[in-house]
Amino acid sequence: MPQFLIVGLGNPGEEYAHTRHNAGFDAVDMIASELGVRYWKNEGGALTAKAAYKDVDLVLAKPQSYMNTSGGPVKKLCQAYGFTPDQVVVLHDDLDLPTDKIRVKMGGGAAGHNGLKSIIDKLGTKEWYRVRLGIGRPPGRMPVVDFVLQQPRKDAFEEFQVTCDRGAQAALFLVTHDLQKTQQEFN
Repeated sequence: MPQFLIVGLGNPGEEYAHTRHNAGFDAVDMIASELGVRYWKNEGGALTAKAAYKDVDLVLAKPQSYMNTSGGPVKKLCQAYGFTPDQVVVLHDDLDLPTDKIRVKMGGGAAGHNGLKSIIDKLGTKEWYRVRLGIGRPPGRMPVVDFVLQQPRKDAFEEFQVTCDRGAQAALFLVTHDLQKTQQEFN
């Protein structure tokens, strides 16, 4: 039976809940909800849950080490479960995409995203799946850090949640289809 590690990137703690930078956490929570996950445990520096989707075994993970050091927990979980990088799917916020867009791809650089930099560093490769969740750019001269650590307001929050849900659906589609079909469906 195929298996995948689905990682949502974010920061732990209530003050970061549902912020743009926590789009990955929100998307993984949506997957967990859809699959009826009721139990999370602390393992390898992440909150993890096991689930099955169609004929695929999944380990869902939300690293609890803060965004900039997400790679450590991802590497520990890969070692603990025997995952190779091509069995890792990372959901993360992306400033370069508008809020209503997602992109699924294999490999690539970090594009200034410290969570991705950390995973590339710890896994020693860029070759793992990414589901990029569009959060758009900050308005005016607002600093990027203020923008990503802020919850979207009202209509923007609904749009953000729709984007996270679409990313969650793309991740589930990816583990049961190939990359090309997933990209045709979601990109």
